[in-house]
Amino acid sequence: MAWAYLILAGIFEIIWAYSMKMSEGFTKLTPTIITLVFMILSFGLLAVAMKTLPLGTAYTVWVGIGAVGAFLIGIFFLNEPMGLLRLLAAAAIIFGVVLMKLTAD
Repeated sequence: MAWAYLILAGIFEIIWAYSMKMSEGFTKLTPTIITLVFMILSFGLLAVAMKTLPLGTAYTVWVGIGAVGAFLIGIFFLNEPMGLLRLLAAAAIIFGVVLMKLTAD
């Protein structure tokens, strides 16, 4: 169950990162509220997952999901560049997250 909480926490991290961008420096109320709610949910689920998963594994997977998810949101919804080096960097993050999962106790 800890892995399900961790994956959900990572998805919520993507949501709050996108909402933070949409809040324009916390100057727009609705995206600001969404950011804060999903931050709390994300951190809360991460904390629950860390009860049983190793710190390094849980945190690395959580950050990896958030980083790659935010990267993809940027490309597909915010027209951010999708250069070869950026794609390779995202692939390296995914590779690292998969290795972390495979070596978790």
